[in-house]
Amino acid sequence: MNIDKDPELHAFFKSLKEKDQAIPTPEFPEMTKQQSFSWWIPLGIAASLALGFFLWPSEEPAPAPPTEVIIITLQEDENQEQQIVIEEKTYLDIWESPTESLLAEY
Repeated sequence: MNIDKDPELHAFFKSLKEKDQAIPTPEFPEMTKQQSFSWWIPLGIAASLALGFFLWPSEEPAPAPPTEVIIITLQEDENQEQQIVIEEKTYLDIWESPTESLLAEY
């Protein structure tokens, strides 16, 4: 339905517009001073970050592995006698897989 073709609707909305024009618009005060962003907010954020940076616990470096390792094992020989075997190896020679015990047990 088109308002332009219906004179009753056109007259109704025209009267509403005239009533709206009669309503007084309130006066708004002029903004004389613009509110500025408080300078202490960014200063507080920066101070918190600086304090957190200095108080953050630093990670201590991992201790260096020993250069030589002594391995003591108990072995059984063919006569059912147990012997203690002492070996000295470098740290890099004795690497074992962390899952090796899983293979041996199951």
